[in-house]
Amino acid sequence: MKKNTVFLLLIFLGVLIGCDAAITMRGKVMSVSSGQFIYQDGNLITNYKADIDLVWSACEKTVTQLKGTDVKKERKISTGTIKAVIQDEKVNIYVEYITKNSTSVSIFVGVAGNNMASRLIHEKITGNLINP
Repeated sequence: MKKNTVFLLLIFLGVLIGCDAAITMRGKVMSVSSGQFIYQDGNLITNYKADIDLVWSACEKTVTQLKGTDVKKERKISTGTIKAVIQDEKVNIYVEYITKNSTSVSIFVGVAGNNMASRLIHEKITGNLINP
């Protein structure tokens, strides 16, 4: 009996270390993929090693490049939100200051969240940070 429990525990740990992991807590789904992204309640969140102003500009440029329509921007000192429609999907981008050179960006696509579309938008933002 103990050998089966240890075996199952080792398999579980191997899955957590080698693959994506998903956890459900109080009705909220959260997963971590490759240590870079956190997927929580449909939001794909990552931190960029850049100042909030640079990240905000990259997000604006990304929405323009993806031909976002019905764009609504709200920017404050340490946060900002961009809402747009991209390819018939509602997109919410939330930017938040963490430290001088660290900014968090959360992307929510569609009605329930679309992980793949959010990743593509994050890739565009990363590209715009590298090549402004």
